[in-house]
Amino acid sequence: KTERYGITWLDVPEAFEDESENQLPILTEEKDKAILIDDGKPTHVFIEGDNYHSLTCLNYTHKGTVDLIYIDPPYNTGKDGFTYKDKRIIDKFPDGTSVPKDSPLRHSYWLSFMFKRLDLAKDLLKDDGKIIISIDDNEVANLVMLCARIFGSQNQVAILPTVMNLKGNQDEFAFAGTHEYTVIFAKDISKCRFNLFDLDDSELDKWDEDDIGFYKKGAPMRATGEEDNREDRPEMFYPIFIRNDEAFSLSKDEHSKLYDKVSKDFDDVYLQEIISKYESEGFETVLPYSGDNYGRWRWGFSEKNKERLKTDAIINRTKNGITLYKKQRADLNELPTKKPKSLLYKPEYSSGNGTAQIKNILGYKAFKNPKPIDLIIDLLQISIEKKATVLDFFAGSGTTLHACLSLNNRGYNIQSIICTNNENNICADVTYPRIMNAIVGHKNLKKNHVEGLGNSLRYYKTDFVGYNNIMSATDEDKSILAQKAGYLLALAEGTLKEIELSSCFQFFENDHKKTAIYFKEEMNEMEDFLEKIEAIEGPVVLYLFSWGNKSEFDTLFDHLENVTIKTIPQPILEIYKKIY
Repeated sequence: KTERYGITWLDVPEAFEDESENQLPILTEEKDKAILIDDGKPTHVFIEGDNYHSLTCLNYTHKGTVDLIYIDPPYNTGKDGFTYKDKRIIDKFPDGTSVPKDSPLRHSYWLSFMFKRLDLAKDLLKDDGKIIISIDDNEVANLVMLCARIFGSQNQVAILPTVMNLKGNQDEFAFAGTHEYTVIFAKDISKCRFNLFDLDDSELDKWDEDDIGFYKKGAPMRATGEEDNREDRPEMFYPIFIRNDEAFSLSKDEHSKLYDKVSKDFDDVYLQEIISKYESEGFETVLPYSGDNYGRWRWGFSEKNKERLKTDAIINRTKNGITLYKKQRADLNELPTKKPKSLLYKPEYSSGNGTAQIKNILGYKAFKNPKPIDLIIDLLQISIEKKATVLDFFAGSGTTLHACLSLNNRGYNIQSIICTNNENNICADVTYPRIMNAIVGHKNLKKNHVEGLGNSLRYYKTDFVGYNNIMSATDEDKSILAQKAGYLLALAEGTLKEIELSSCFQFFENDHKKTAIYFKEEMNEMEDFLEKIEAIEGPVVLYLFSWGNKSEFDTLFDHLENVTIKTIPQPILEIYKKIY
């Protein structure tokens, strides 16, 4: 009555720096790192900082708006650099150094670390959103159980072996490892859908095309296997007639004379008569055989199947006569596609391929075992529509954003949000330079210029304000939060370009609307602010300082129909309190 099936571990509290423990998280923009290209493509969001704090901020800015989360978290191998800072005052436990493989709390550290972040990530997904996670044997069982706890076991989509090293890692014990895993969960599996893979050129060569669309030779129309004799399904035995490379069947009356459904009798005499009649009119006859005996067709006799014979039968002539096959159709009026298999493999998925790609962009082996861009592109294509928001809060070398840039050059409209810390200078030396080179262009290892993929990027950092933690925030803390929340609000509204900042207000814009923020309790600049709002013709989202959820300044803007009013900082604090 008190226990239920699931995963249990020692939940070890995680220690952060003092400022993040005792202040309020915000985002600040690093404007000198923005990459702005006027090409009509999306502006992506890069957040530097611990992903727990990034996800906290995103729970205010992007709650319920993300289509897909892809992450490649630490595998906890004992050698991959996974660190955990135990908040308890015990010298024997990790203080932010790498967790060794023989640590008795190795899996508890990892589960404590992942649970907090996945729990925050869930609320960012749309109702039809999905999360895709790369992992290996060390934590795959724990990860699946953890995701079942957070997302619900009913929302498990797949656990896919993913071949990363076809020849196998000969250094592994007993078995040469060839694969990792791709774990997929839905927020609500009843609402989500997945796409099919496009076939590549070599696979397209296997298809022909007729007036309806693409097809290839499918199964024989003659039934095979058990119960393939006429006696097993006599109503599915009938002659098919061929003329001018078209297939025809009997009329309804002719079939009823051939086989009486009531008495279950088959008239072989009439069969020969009807064959003679059609052959006298220039038709060839095809009958299904099972060895030397009469067999049956896969299709029963119906008016619908008579029409299918004309459009979906392949007539194959050999020295032994005519054999009929079904046309295996792709989706009508579309290129052939295929359902992804439960084992992911392409030569391009090799981990060595990912290493070569980053080396070609940065000029050296900057990152150990980065995911190949081809794998991420395929995962994106089967998981999202052409317009989507994609989040990766373990950005690593930046493959996810690079994959989104590539797809945006193929007709997609994806905005990517990536988060990473700067541990071992990964952000400064790898993630950001890779993305910059991919956007603006670079020289490869052969010194040839590689054209940039375009798109734009805004760069943010997590920061902390105030003097107390979320649950103990004073009026002074709230006042400071309101003054420093501008970039959070701009991100929430998608108005990323800052156009004005004074001591009391701030303006941001995109191509469609503006965000205006009056972040002080004092009225010092309200008259100037009001004049600026009145001069705007398009839609404006207006944030006004308030100690609650309604501002005393509201009435000043009642005459403006293009203004939507919201308050700060209380709604931010309410979301933060739920997390805390």
